[in-house]
Amino acid sequence: MIKRLAIYFKEMYPLIPRFFLAIIYFFEIYFVLLLNVGENSFSIGPQEWVGVWTIFTFLMALRIADDFKDYEHDLRLFPERALPSGRVTKRDLAIALATMVTITVLLNFWWMNNIGWFLFLFAYGTLMSLWFFSKAKIQKSLPLALVTHNPVMMVMNIYIITFVCYKYHLPLISLPTVLLAFTMYFPSLIWEISRKIRAPKDETEYVTYSRLFTYQKATRFVQTLTLVDIVTNFILLWAISKIGVLVLLVNVIWINVQFQRFIADPNQFSIKTKVERYTYITETTMVLSVIAHLISQGLN
Repeated sequence: MIKRLAIYFKEMYPLIPRFFLAIIYFFEIYFVLLLNVGENSFSIGPQEWVGVWTIFTFLMALRIADDFKDYEHDLRLFPERALPSGRVTKRDLAIALATMVTITVLLNFWWMNNIGWFLFLFAYGTLMSLWFFSKAKIQKSLPLALVTHNPVMMVMNIYIITFVCYKYHLPLISLPTVLLAFTMYFPSLIWEISRKIRAPKDETEYVTYSRLFTYQKATRFVQTLTLVDIVTNFILLWAISKIGVLVLLVNVIWINVQFQRFIADPNQFSIKTKVERYTYITETTMVLSVIAHLISQGLN
């Protein structure tokens, strides 16, 4: 079983990169919130690492749940993947999932201060894995699947935000907390839509937003989301790094040029790859700006 799981995680959820991503994700929200409210005294301990572990295992649980949910679909369209190909079994994944979730639950009850939000997060994830008891309706509707499943990323953001607020005695609802909940949610929403936008010649039986709404309308919708997203980033980063804001400005101008090029001729490149590059640059800028600010504070 260990060898089969190693194959699965290598292909579907690389453990070291994803744990590193969980660290970045957790502490980006953590420090951006604290720096925006003027909190300069940080105390990082076991709770923070339990939070990182929770993000890591929750995203793993979503990955495994998706493979269970889409098993019949993947047998037909993606037979080379680890589960439909038989290189890992459902039993293997069920044991791994049960083990990781049990450890995460115990750690949260022992260390964390926001148990209610933790339970809400995993309850939402469980309902997603069960198609909110409406599989027949949701599975055949791409927009309905989006509005029911994608907000889980917002719930994950709130899990981190509430931990920080309770620990440092901050108000749960404020401009920084609301902006953070959205600015860390938009990238997942933008990516989820853009990965299902294709040029007409590339369409298959796989349902995409470009098939449903035309690639022009789908692209313009993502473009609008990108503009809203960058405004939230500007506001949150302004007090941390003016240089970072300038980098974000150049980046958003660049991606909007790509959107217009794709609308004019969808055959020259995949918009998904451009959106991924834009997202990486945006999030890297946010992280590096926070690190630079913390270093400068330490030197002062």
